[in-house]
Amino acid sequence: MTTNSIPAKHKVIFDTDPGVDDAMALYFALAHPDIDVIGITTTFGNVTVEQATANALYLTRIAGRSIPVAQGVPVPLAKDPGTPPAFIHGADGLGNLTSRVEAGGVAEVESAAEFIVKMARQHPGEITLVAVGPFGNLGLALKLEPQLPKLLKQVVLMAGTVDEPGNVSPVAEANVWNDPDAADLVFTAGWDLTMVGLDVTHRVVLPSTFFTGLAKKHQHIATDTLSHAVNFYANFYQSIRPDLGHACYGHDVLAFVWLVAPELFKTQSGRVRVAKEGIANGQTMMAKLAIPYPQSGWEADKPETRVCMEVDAKACASLIDTILSSDWLLPALR
Repeated sequence: MTTNSIPAKHKVIFDTDPGVDDAMALYFALAHPDIDVIGITTTFGNVTVEQATANALYLTRIAGRSIPVAQGVPVPLAKDPGTPPAFIHGADGLGNLTSRVEAGGVAEVESAAEFIVKMARQHPGEITLVAVGPFGNLGLALKLEPQLPKLLKQVVLMAGTVDEPGNVSPVAEANVWNDPDAADLVFTAGWDLTMVGLDVTHRVVLPSTFFTGLAKKHQHIATDTLSHAVNFYANFYQSIRPDLGHACYGHDVLAFVWLVAPELFKTQSGRVRVAKEGIANGQTMMAKLAIPYPQSGWEADKPETRVCMEVDAKACASLIDTILSSDWLLPALR
């Protein structure tokens, strides 16, 4: 709930694999007055699913929030599992924290897919699902409830790329590449779907000094934790992109920026499919032209995805600054 008990505009389930940029996104969502995070579902990706669950509980509770966390899939639907990228996010996903305070909290008994289906049935047409990791939980939820696309208000993905080079291969973005079979299920399910991919997330660069300043302003364990994590993350980016300075891409937080400020983006709609094998594994292919392709898989009955292609990077960075700098933090839970 926002101040004065006015209901938030967006009731959200956050599907995530925290992850440094996931932590940024979570804190932006908790800080924004128009977002009500009613649940978090976890997946493998940046870390193991067990670590993702521990991080989701920890990040929310040190920020003073008690939010249901449901643990999800540990491996891809069909692809052989890989190894979490500890060199990017740290072995613990948060830049190898030297210690953690006792914050408590336990995961829900039900699985992530079960939680998504239960909440969608309880609140038909009200919930936005924001997913920023591999999409196995969404794939399993679709199998549990084929009507899920009608029960959810919309789905926003941080995923994929159309024109921008990939970040795990020349053509693939990591979330899709990690579980291409689940991703293709999601892109063809028929919900109101928006893809916020590398075409825009690579335009929004956030300096580590911003997060250092945020920690100094708030003097709170949550922003200290985020600043530490971002510093590790920025070290990685500086090693591969020294032209960025000591900074990182916004990635996951852009999914929430789209949700609250879609006017900052230019989009194009088209059918999106995912390559599930071979050297193009994980590639998101978008049909930009309305022509009858002889190749199967692009038929007119396939649903379209709204794809973010351009972004006002300066305005995004300013909004992220405004929201995270606001007075939103509560005493940590124990």
